[in-house]
Amino acid sequence: MVVLTKILKVAAAVFVIVVGVVAVVVVIEVVAATAAVTVVVVVVIVVAVVVVVVVVVVVVVVVVAVIVVLVAVVVEVVVVVVVVVVVVVVVVVVVVVAGASSSSVSSRRVVVVIVAAEVVVLVLIVAAEVAVLVVVVGVGVIVVIVVVVIVVIVVVVVLVVVVIVVVAVVVVEVVVVVVVVIVVVVVVVIVVLV
Repeated sequence: MVVLTKILKVAAAVFVIVVGVVAVVVVIEVVAATAAVTVVVVVVIVVAVVVVVVVVVVVVVVVVAVIVVLVAVVVEVVVVVVVVVVVVVVVVVVVVVAGASSSSVSSRRVVVVIVAAEVVVLVLIVAAEVAVLVVVVGVGVIVVIVVVVIVVIVVVVVLVVVVIVVVAVVVVEVVVVVVVVIVVVVVVVIVVLV
């Protein structure tokens, strides 16, 4: 009867210890999970804000570059057209004043050459502006892609680290529980044998 009472007391003590350990383990697990989720949420929010800011900046830069390039193209076209008109007017005036057929023919050739040259210059200028525009837009797109890739990598790394931490916490908790159970069993056996 005394042995049975002793066993019941030990069993009750063991039960209390195990329940206490399980409660502590659960609390640790909840805290770890909450911390992990909080870290993930904070990282996701920060990353989202960074992405939005970068995208907005890139879009603004690209839009400004496009506007500048278009204005430059318009100005250059106007300048070239004005130059061509002035040259033609000057040549016509010279031809009218000279009044000679030979110089008239010669002047027409000059006009044709000048107009052709101005057209070529205009085409080259527009091509250069378009090339600049393409480069600016391309750089903006590349920047956005790079930022998105970096953000994805950061998020993945953070998630992997969080998972590793949670798994490590679970493993430690399991080990602690197993050790406690073994110690309790050993204590019970010793008490019973004694």
